[in-house]
Amino acid sequence: MDLYALASDPWRWQPHPEVWLLVLSVIFFGFWAKRIGPKVLPPETPIATRAQKISFIAAVFLLYAAADWPVHDIAEEHLYFVHMIQHLVITLIAPPLFLLALPAWLARLVILEGGYGSRIIRRLSHPITAALIFNGLSALTHWTGVVQWSYDSGIFHYFVHLILFISGLLMWMPVVSPLKELRISPPAQMLYLFLNSVIPTIPSAWLTFAEGTVYKHYDDGFEMWGISVVTDQQTAGAIMKIIGGFYLWGIIVVKFFRYTGKAREENQHLRPAAGR
Repeated sequence: MDLYALASDPWRWQPHPEVWLLVLSVIFFGFWAKRIGPKVLPPETPIATRAQKISFIAAVFLLYAAADWPVHDIAEEHLYFVHMIQHLVITLIAPPLFLLALPAWLARLVILEGGYGSRIIRRLSHPITAALIFNGLSALTHWTGVVQWSYDSGIFHYFVHLILFISGLLMWMPVVSPLKELRISPPAQMLYLFLNSVIPTIPSAWLTFAEGTVYKHYDDGFEMWGISVVTDQQTAGAIMKIIGGFYLWGIIVVKFFRYTGKAREENQHLRPAAGR
C-alpha cells in the first residue's frame, strides 16, 4: 500500500468522536430544554418559536459540518483557506444562531439565575471583555506555533475549536442576546461590530502579504486542487478580512436601516401629539 498516497488523499474518511460528542451534547441540551420548559412556563406557553427551532437546527448543522469530516480534515491537513472558512463558521455564524435559538426564559434560567457561573458569563460577555477575548484568541490561533500544535495534537485542535466557539458566543451576546438587559443599544451594536471587523485586519494582512510559507506543515508537496501553499495562505488572509468583514458590515447595514426606520416611525407618532 502506498502510504504517501493514502496520507495525501483528502477524501479519506476519518472519525471525530469528540465532534460527535459535542454535537450530541448540544442536541441533548435542546431536549433538556424541551422537557424542563413545561415545568417553568405558564400552561400552554410555547417552549420555543418556529424561528428559534430553525435557528437551532441550522446552528447544529453548521457546527457539525464545519468541525467534522471532510471539512475538518481538508482544513487541518491540506488547505488553510478552508481552515479559515471553518473558523468563520465556528465564530461568526454558528454562535449567533445558537443565541437566536435560545428562548428568553431558558436564557434567564441559565444566564441570570444560575449562580456563580451566571455571574462569570455576564462579566465575560461585557462588550469590552468579550471583544478582547474574541479578537485575542482569533489572533493567537493563527500564530504558527498554535497552528502547528493543533496539527500535531487532535485533542488540542478540538480544544481550540471549542474555545473559539465559546468566545464567539461571548462576542455575540451584546448584539443578539435573548435577554434585552444584556444587549447594548443599536448604535453601540453597530460600532461594536465595526470594531470587531477592523481588528482582524492585522492577522489577515500578515497572511495575505507574507513572503514564503507561513505554516510549514501545509508545504508537503501535495497541492489540492492545484492550489499552491502561498496562494492558499493569501486566500485565507483575504477570506478573513473580506468575507468576515463584509459579513459583519452587512449586519451593520441591516441594523442601521432597522434602527433609522424605527426612529422615523416613532417621530411620526410623536408629531400629531405635539400638534395638539
